[in-house]
Amino acid sequence: MTTTTRTLVIEREMPYPPEKIWRALTEGPLIKEWLMDNDFQPVVGHGFSFRSTPVPNWNGVIDSEVLVVEPNKKLSYSWGTMGLESVVVWTLVPTSGGTLLRMEQSGFGSDQDAAYKGATYGWNKFIGNMERVVAGFQ
Repeated sequence: MTTTTRTLVIEREMPYPPEKIWRALTEGPLIKEWLMDNDFQPVVGHGFSFRSTPVPNWNGVIDSEVLVVEPNKKLSYSWGTMGLESVVVWTLVPTSGGTLLRMEQSGFGSDQDAAYKGATYGWNKFIGNMERVVAGFQ
């Protein structure tokens, strides 16, 4: 039996060099500013969690493990919460005007439509927050 999974893809060009966006993706205190509290380290195999305010039917914890670290180019980690076992991949591509940031979250099952829609909304908001964080760098 094959299970079909969906991948969420969001791309946004930002007028900043990859190095600045990489900082926002990999420095714990900065991740907290745009995403949520965490104990992230940019080290392959590092297990960590994102922690948010618990809400009904969710304890607010996302269990993750770092899968890929290619400085200023690519970052990937697992993202496990509420029965969703997915993988998030960030790719940074330099452009003439800055950086094309691509976020892919794969692993949404066909029965996880609500999670897919929630993630679409959430990541668009988070990436907007990240852009504001990066804009504040000196």
